[in-house]
Amino acid sequence: MNAFNEYVREVFFAAGSIVIKSMMGGYLVYLNGKLIGDICDNELFLKRTPTSDRLLADSELRYPYEGSKTLMHVFDRFEDKELIQKLLDGMYTELPAPKKKK
Repeated sequence: MNAFNEYVREVFFAAGSIVIKSMMGGYLVYLNGKLIGDICDNELFLKRTPTSDRLLADSELRYPYEGSKTLMHVFDRFEDKELIQKLLDGMYTELPAPKKKK
């Protein structure tokens, strides 16, 4: 795990359990079991939900990696604790529950 991943975990920890898993050369970021984003090349990309679209309306939208089908918000406002709490609370309620493993 690199320093950027640890930083993301520390900053987002106030919102709940943050798990970062290595996947396909990048990392997947989970909040309380729900996938909320990706970390690629030391940049955090958050999924688009009504809350993230509203609160991050001024953020850059990019694909996290070549071949990605999902346009995501590039997140860089780590010092704004109030924004992070509102953002993650809203995203968590809007994102689907994890699929049950068979």
